[in-house]
Amino acid sequence: MVRILLVLGLVFTVFSAAAVVARSEEPADGSVLPFPPLPSESVTKPRLQDSTMKWPKAPRRLPEDAPNILIVLIDDVGFGVADTFGGEVHTPALSRLADEGIRYNAFHTTSICSPTRASLLTGRNHTRIGSGTIAERAVAFDGYTGIMPKTAATIAEVLKEYGYATSAFGKWHNTPATETTSMGPKDRWPNGYGFDYFYGFLGGETSQWEPRLTENYDAVEPPHDDPTYHLTSDMKEKALAWLDEHQAFTPDKPFFMYWAPGAVHGPHHVFKAWADKYKGKFDDGWDAYRERVHERQLEMGVIPPNTKLTERDPTLAAWDDVPEEQRAFQRRLMEVYAGFMEHTDQQVGELLQGLAERGLEENTLVLYIFGDNGSSAEGQEGSISELLAQNGIPNTIEQQLAALNELGGLDALGSPKVDNMYHAGWAWAGSTPFRSTKLVAAHFGGTRNPMVVSWPKRIQPDSTMRSQFHHVIDIAPTIYELLGIPHPKVVHGYEQMPIDGTSLAYTFTDGTAEGRKKTQFFDNNGSRGVYHDGWFASAFGPFTPWNAAKGGFDKSWDSATDTWQLYDLREDFSQTTHLSAKHPEKLEEMKKLFLQVAEENLDFPIGAGNWLRLHPEDIHMSPLTSWTFRQTTRRMPEFTAPGLGKLSNQVVLDIEMQSGASGKSEAKRS
Repeated sequence: MVRILLVLGLVFTVFSAAAVVARSEEPADGSVLPFPPLPSESVTKPRLQDSTMKWPKAPRRLPEDAPNILIVLIDDVGFGVADTFGGEVHTPALSRLADEGIRYNAFHTTSICSPTRASLLTGRNHTRIGSGTIAERAVAFDGYTGIMPKTAATIAEVLKEYGYATSAFGKWHNTPATETTSMGPKDRWPNGYGFDYFYGFLGGETSQWEPRLTENYDAVEPPHDDPTYHLTSDMKEKALAWLDEHQAFTPDKPFFMYWAPGAVHGPHHVFKAWADKYKGKFDDGWDAYRERVHERQLEMGVIPPNTKLTERDPTLAAWDDVPEEQRAFQRRLMEVYAGFMEHTDQQVGELLQGLAERGLEENTLVLYIFGDNGSSAEGQEGSISELLAQNGIPNTIEQQLAALNELGGLDALGSPKVDNMYHAGWAWAGSTPFRSTKLVAAHFGGTRNPMVVSWPKRIQPDSTMRSQFHHVIDIAPTIYELLGIPHPKVVHGYEQMPIDGTSLAYTFTDGTAEGRKKTQFFDNNGSRGVYHDGWFASAFGPFTPWNAAKGGFDKSWDSATDTWQLYDLREDFSQTTHLSAKHPEKLEEMKKLFLQVAEENLDFPIGAGNWLRLHPEDIHMSPLTSWTFRQTTRRMPEFTAPGLGKLSNQVVLDIEMQSGASGKSEAKRS
């Protein structure tokens, strides 16, 4: 046995040596990552006295002054929220960065969470990388699997190989929902995509008071019974602590930090004092809010002088339609949201202040992306339990108010007692001056988000609004251009697909430069569009987000018979004037372009994100039919648990209880 082991060991040693030789022969120009190992510079002789030891010196692969990079990505907030861009929610950190740097008013997202994040981190269109819908709604079409392929390396994976320290905080939402238990597999968790450190949550949302947190590969618990705890504040403190570790142990490296809070996604949770700052601010409702914000945006130069205010969709309630006895509830929901947003921006400000106190501000490139999509209409008519609508559970405002009264009335909103989310009318108002909301890719209310960029060492403050058409896929190539990094052809053995984005670094020094992005496609749940050379063509699709709980999905929809709209964005910033009848040839040209680009980006079948609305039985869940739960079993995500919910089941429980245990069970069949 010993002899066999020695032989095997010799074979393994020879194989390993051969592998090292092969790796060392790979190019060191960045086209293949990781870089090949450095050859030894030591001189080896039989006698120790005749040998010379010398460590190889790694070549500098980054510019001498390579910047630190901080990406801040806020969740579920539209174009017309921040006072920095004419809204009515106070965002001093965003304003400070805007004053110190530059701002953008034609920057775009995918209109939905997971896809935007995948595109941002990789520089590829969402469907090309399997992220056509959120991770929980993944289906077995190439563009919709919910799996970011290793053939699309993230910014973190690339920068890590160049010597960056990398970290991610907050919402991830890019791991398949069936792989988020303590048993994984964990190769598709943040650490598996290039982040040295992760602190946050893997799913799409969590409570700000009682979050389900993960630190690297381990579940962690927030403090219990701590009245001062809040997840967004916790994220900021963890980020600053990580910076301290970085400065202590790797001060020779620049850092890349992705800071993406769950705020201000539902549930809207914030301390009462923050919500109270907005008491009375929204008493006249969402229609009046839009009028005020539109005027302010014009005065501030946030939007072009000829920009019109789009009309409210006829299927969306007007403020005058809200019964008087329900208006206090609807107002308070918006006050809580506004306080939640300002509190979130405050944490960003404290993070930026932390950079300054550590001497890191001057050479840190900060990209503050104000929303991963437009404001969310998923609260429907206003809710104290925002998942009711998403699960198709019918309810009325009267029922919710009755339940709220038992919890202490309006003061309970924003507290740990409820999972509140505002009326869809406020989401529409938050997307001023555009039409529609999150989940609509045909209109900019779902896809256009403010962005501010600051880099004191390289970017001079400039109030000129950047209006070049750009998209989240453009961030990765921008970073690579600034660092002089070529897009790698192979990363960790995986041949890389091309980058889809176009660097926007040219806008850093010239706010009026001609835009370099020629084409961009959008699709979310069949709501789709394509931009090309100033024109935009789009179709709304079968799903109306603000009416999801009341038949908002058209099961008879056929993408081939959709009505398309055409806009000339050079004259129509807010998409108010349809030109389909005036330019039918242009519309047909744009429709053909969409199909071409959609096919290239694995977007077929159009509307694949709706598959589970038509076939709920096909939801991707655990194949298991038997589980053993013990007292130590914790955190079983929905998609790995027994498939209850909307599916028909027969459940048999075999329970062993200790002496003295008591309880009550009740079974109902609907």
